[in-house]
Amino acid sequence: MSLLILGGTGTLGRQIIRKALNEGFQVKCLVRNFRKAAFLKEWGAELIYGDLALPETIPLALLGVSAIIDCSTARPDDVFNIELIDLYSKYILIESALKAKIKRFILFSISGASIYADIKLVMLKIMVEKRIKVSNLNFTIFCIPGFFQGLVTQYALPILDKKFVWTTKESSAISYINTQDVANIVVKSLAISQFENQYLPIHGTKPWKSSEIINLCERISNRRANINQVPVFILYLLQKFAKNFQWTRNIADRLAFAEILSKGYTTSTDTKEILYILRLNNKDIEPLELYLQEYFERIMKKVRELNYQVLRSNKNISDIDF
Repeated sequence: MSLLILGGTGTLGRQIIRKALNEGFQVKCLVRNFRKAAFLKEWGAELIYGDLALPETIPLALLGVSAIIDCSTARPDDVFNIELIDLYSKYILIESALKAKIKRFILFSISGASIYADIKLVMLKIMVEKRIKVSNLNFTIFCIPGFFQGLVTQYALPILDKKFVWTTKESSAISYINTQDVANIVVKSLAISQFENQYLPIHGTKPWKSSEIINLCERISNRRANINQVPVFILYLLQKFAKNFQWTRNIADRLAFAEILSKGYTTSTDTKEILYILRLNNKDIEPLELYLQEYFERIMKKVRELNYQVLRSNKNISDIDF
């Protein structure tokens, strides 16, 4: 089976590409910057030029493709209108998939999206979901709450660097999951016909509040966090300010997720269908505790090696390659 993967240089996309290649799939990646995506070619993927901001580049990329896995989304620093990336280009992708007779179309959404339909990014995802549902394509929509990898820059690194950890006073509890587990589930699902035309949740082993994650990082790293709480209404004000300028509107749309935080976003851990895939592979979903434990151990080992190099060479730490 030949796969076309969009968003391959992103946090989730690269893990899906690696897993698909390891499973023997022929993988094509739609990319707009070949230099940035060069590592994907080194892994064995075929790079095809395409840009969601230029929807006319999409149809040709589907030539010889059996399935599409769409991990793409607009980035806060994109200069393009968010509707162009997350709505209109997706409509064209769906229409092109129909004409190319794609056998399976996989995309990703947000757990509990319907509750937050008044938030722009969520609304666009819901509109795409509705379009693919009536398209007669065989689709699978995986609903994901958040990734372990995002917690590293948000909590782990600031604690190690003795910088501020920025949080809100929200009561949201999120069942984060490792992107490697998501990639395993997604790639395996391609061979399971019962997953066609389904909305499937992929969650971690338990929901976590931000305060609980900070406490976990402190306990594992044996360091105290410098916490700086930002009231949710401040994020509202930043969002309204950012909307006044065209070049910051994408950032404003991202800040709208402050409303999700203020409503006490909580994700379910009912993943019976997903556990079926894991049982087939004799694999469990990795808990956050283990992921962060291994992360801090790798970092502290690197720090010890770095200190040893400094002592032996009498160099400054800044002179050593990390």
